Amino acid sequence: MGLPASQAETLGLSPRPGERLPRFAARIANAFGVVLLLVVLLYVLGSLMSYTGWSGVVLTAVASTCVIVALVSADAGHRLIALGGALSVVALVLALISAAGGGSALSASAALIEAILLTMAAAEVLGSALTEHEVGFRTILGAISVYLILGLLFSFAYAAIDRLQSGAFFGKSLQTGDYVFFSFTTLTTTGYGNLVPAGQPGRMLSGLEMLIGQIFLVTLIAGLVSLWRPGARRRGKQAG
Repeated sequence: MGLPASQAETLGLSPRPGERLPRFAARIANAFGVVLLLVVLLYVLGSLMSYTGWSGVVLTAVASTCVIVALVSADAGHRLIALGGALSVVALVLALISAAGGGSALSASAALIEAILLTMAAAEVLGSALTEHEVGFRTILGAISVYLILGLLFSFAYAAIDRLQSGAFFGKSLQTGDYVFFSFTTLTTTGYGNLVPAGQPGRMLSGLEMLIGQIFLVTLIAGLVSLWRPGARRRGKQAG
């Protein structure tokens, strides 16, 4: 069931009068729409695929693409985008070697690099959203994208820890989707208690994610939503 036409227009989700499709698509992309779509795609794939073998290569490629698009959409500096591209290539090469039989250490290294890349992307998107002159569609989409990126970067971090430490992260071997599930239930503090880190540093990291998730929701997203006045700019122009 879709949004009513008036509500979609207010949110900026429908073409403006006389606006051509390419222009409308560019406006949605500039509002972090493509970033959000890629983040959701990464969430779905991460939940369904294992971060091992060639599936790990696919996840690494999608995560790297998400990061580069996020950096470009956030107008990050050329050096940072170049650094993100270089790290993405390194992560992809490590994932490829691991898939060809290089061992779990290489897969863990690729996961750690992706966690770092996602941290860079989250920081740049958040900075871009917070420096907007007014709270609008771009700001809200940016904040939502950052929140979802946080859950994904911790998923990669948990997967890396599982492969680097001597024992399993949860005390038993699980699928990558379980790390994604655990990360988002931790981020939203809705954990069901069926998955608990067996020891450190997993417990410390999950506690940190819990704190970040609550602080982000309470201080940032709630504040942005309270300041958001859909259609205020248009009404101002009409009044002028």
